Amino acid sequence: MNELIVDLNISADQFLRLYRGEVEDVVTRSRDGRRVRFPAGNLRRFVTREGIRGAFRIRYDAQGKLTEISRL
Repeated sequence: MNELIVDLNISADQFLRLYRGEVEDVVTRSRDGRRVRFPAGNLRRFVTREGIRGAFRIRYDAQGKLTEISRL
């Protein structure tokens, strides 16, 4: 299984855009410099009053489909 590590710092106000239907995907860079794009809905369980902050491991299959995201 392939994986990437990303550091996210998304404010609660920014994440509210998902609920309003303004945002569908998160686009960021992995620690090794690769561009990463994945559905924002996968982060819902990590939202706090401050938003989403921290390091995350993103696992994906051979076709590039997200299989798991977890907080480190």
